[in-house]
Amino acid sequence: MVELLSLSQAELAEFLAPLDRSAFRARQVGEWLARGRQIPEMTNLPAKLRDRMSEIAVANPVSVREVRTSAVDGTEKFLYALPDGNIIEGVLMRYHHGDTLCLSTQVGCRMGCRFCASTIGGCARNLSPGEMLGQIACANRHIEADGRRVHNAVLMGSGEPLDNYDNTVKFLRLLNAPERMNLSLRNVSLSTCGLVPQMRRFAGEGLPVTLSVSLHAPNDEIRRKLMPIANAYPIAEVVSAAREYVEKTGRRAIFEYALVRGMNCELRHADELAQLLRGLQCHVNLIPLNGVRERELMPPGRREAEAFLNRLELRHISATIRREMGADIEGACGQLRRSALDKNR
Repeated sequence: MVELLSLSQAELAEFLAPLDRSAFRARQVGEWLARGRQIPEMTNLPAKLRDRMSEIAVANPVSVREVRTSAVDGTEKFLYALPDGNIIEGVLMRYHHGDTLCLSTQVGCRMGCRFCASTIGGCARNLSPGEMLGQIACANRHIEADGRRVHNAVLMGSGEPLDNYDNTVKFLRLLNAPERMNLSLRNVSLSTCGLVPQMRRFAGEGLPVTLSVSLHAPNDEIRRKLMPIANAYPIAEVVSAAREYVEKTGRRAIFEYALVRGMNCELRHADELAQLLRGLQCHVNLIPLNGVRERELMPPGRREAEAFLNRLELRHISATIRREMGADIEGACGQLRRSALDKNR
């Protein structure tokens, strides 16, 4: 089946040409796709055309299987179903500046980071551009009755976006396209564990997204204990690639740093991190670790986290402690999907 959401407007016109010669059909279908509608809902198309399209194509390949809403902060966790039976997840967070959707780029992940539930079980497959865009379309349909829509997107759900490079880049172009979601790429963040060649390549794509680098350690010794990718790319190379991205795009880099008790959150680690990032236009996002029962890793206390933050600021490094959201609904990356898979065993 052809995924219409995976097609550019030119590709959509090419797809429709044998089915209907009307020059305006691609524009009509594109408008429906931007609203997240399925083919039977495209009511200004001839019924015969809709029937023929339904035989060979699907508009949005993603459907919502479950939604959990936090009683604490209103965060909503989506469990999405895919046509092949796989499941993925997303998190919709409400902020004063608009709704932000954290979306997945792969079914699972093969990077193996110890603190992340998404990697348990590995990576089943990559998501298509349409499956990424479809997550936003589903979220928009869920909240449109309230006059809301997704204003910001973060590629920080299950999967490593740069490990699914071509599909991720096409998704970003479709997301920004006026005929689709028309979302400014300055409202998009992409998180990577530090695939250095892909980071350098991505810097030349001309896509002004914010690059968020999962660093989580101030040196290679600690990083290797948390992230297998550190065995391939030393931390100095990762920071160098981030520096190149900042220089080419003019966008500030974000460094994600999960605070793990007894491993990376002492004051000496803050000093080492500040030295590593010295002179780089960046911000450090400190994340009190969400416990993953399979990994036996725990967060530090609030006082220790604040001391780490204060030390970075003393060393002139911009930093904040990320506000925890959706804790009561398994809001962290991979948790809800992992729970659903465990129930089906």
